[in-house]
Amino acid sequence: MMHLRLHLNSLILQKLLMDFIYYTDPAYLYIFIPIMLLSYLIQNKLKSKFKKFSQQTLSANLSGKEIAEKMLSDHGIYDVKVISVRGQLTDHYNPQKKTVNLSQSVYNERNAAAAAVAAHECGHAVQHAKGYEWLQMRSILVPMVGVTSNLGIWILIAGAFITQTSPTIGGGLVSIGILAFAFGTLFSLVTLPVEFDASKRAIYWLERKRIVNQRELVQSKEALNWAAGTYVVAALASIANLVYIWMRFGRRN
Repeated sequence: MMHLRLHLNSLILQKLLMDFIYYTDPAYLYIFIPIMLLSYLIQNKLKSKFKKFSQQTLSANLSGKEIAEKMLSDHGIYDVKVISVRGQLTDHYNPQKKTVNLSQSVYNERNAAAAAVAAHECGHAVQHAKGYEWLQMRSILVPMVGVTSNLGIWILIAGAFITQTSPTIGGGLVSIGILAFAFGTLFSLVTLPVEFDASKRAIYWLERKRIVNQRELVQSKEALNWAAGTYVVAALASIANLVYIWMRFGRRN
């Protein structure tokens, strides 16, 4: 689900950038430029860590695919397939198709970063098998967010224009638009415990099964911590986005 979250926030920020261009609102600069810079720095740091760790072969000499299959087997999960997908940082677990999707570098490589990511995604499969409540909630929100993220901005803009001639109808549309963005914020917040728990399960299993040595364990934790930072920034951006929209449109009604 990583790519879904990043794509959603990308759409939101693009729309707000258009709003800034048209209305030259300085609040946009004050709120979002620091968040965008922080996101850029964390993603760069994450990529540099992965590049650094990829140069050191895992002591167990297991690929990401082999680690994922072993973790699933150790948890009694035999109906989930481990497959390779294109792209970078595109790793995710698909609960509908029951597949652990690993980017080509993670799938094939044998290093601490690949081990951490493979185990993390399997952590989601374990959550699914055990009925982890936060994952269930996020799965329910996915189709709702898919619809509201596309329609919310247009409903909001329509409501802002209609309010000038019909305050009641326009105000109602603005409220619906803000509610649509609130679903996106709720999704980003629910994502946090899901991701943190998957990382916790991954590190615990890697250490308990002695898949990594102490040096590699530290590297695995570091890789997952920086990856978690991307979700924290996404949540902050989503909260700031909702507050900005409410201040911009909601207080007029």
